[in-house]
Amino acid sequence: MPHKVIESRLLAVSQARKILESIGEENLDQFQRRTLEYTRKFSKIDAEAAEEIIKRLVEEYELSEEEAVEIVNCMPKSIDELRTFLAGGRRIVEASKLKSIIDFLNKYR
Repeated sequence: MPHKVIESRLLAVSQARKILESIGEENLDQFQRRTLEYTRKFSKIDAEAAEEIIKRLVEEYELSEEEAVEIVNCMPKSIDELRTFLAGGRRIVEASKLKSIIDFLNKYR
């Protein structure tokens, strides 16, 4: 039976894990179970922390939601790693702002 899309939005891996776990593994199809397995393996933080970090990255650091989700999924540890997520290098972000973001992320590790 085909599924109907009710809502579409960006999610961090840990947020997807929370949703799939709330459905219950016994109620998931094979693809969803594989996705759940993936999310369990690659979630860096819990869903609530991910949501908070994304919100703050967008509001306080003026990042796009896409950038914020990717940053949360990978939780970069250095300024060089962080730069790879910021608009493909097409914009210049001050080093002090990048350091501030890394310091902020470090609070959730």
